[in-house]
Amino acid sequence: MKRVDVYFLLLATVLLVCGAVLGIVMGAREDFQLTPVHAHLNLAGWASLALFGLTYRTYPELAATKLARYHFIVSATASVFLPIGIGFAVLRAQPTLAIFASILWLLGVLMFLAQLVRLLGARSETPVVQPAE
Repeated sequence: MKRVDVYFLLLATVLLVCGAVLGIVMGAREDFQLTPVHAHLNLAGWASLALFGLTYRTYPELAATKLARYHFIVSATASVFLPIGIGFAVLRAQPTLAIFASILWLLGVLMFLAQLVRLLGARSETPVVQPAE
């Protein structure tokens, strides 16, 4: 997927804006019932997706893999539906979407782990060049 790093960073920033707006609204209303939603927008949304994007920017060989595309699709979907599912769990006592999105999020994290293991394997196969004396 071309520019998977930018897609991760763009979605991360959109979710950061959503998290910031929710935080401001909660503060203005002095109603902090949706604090877990706010936290997951900022953690799963902004922090994690941005780190994924920056990692793909740093290691373009990972971004060039098919797994990078699937990683984005899974993690993007999970990071959007997780806060929504937590909202349903908090406001309506309906945790099903939060549970599904949490499992999907874990799958995305495992895909990222696989990418890093792939990187480690590729780096260890590269011969180390010794400096000339």
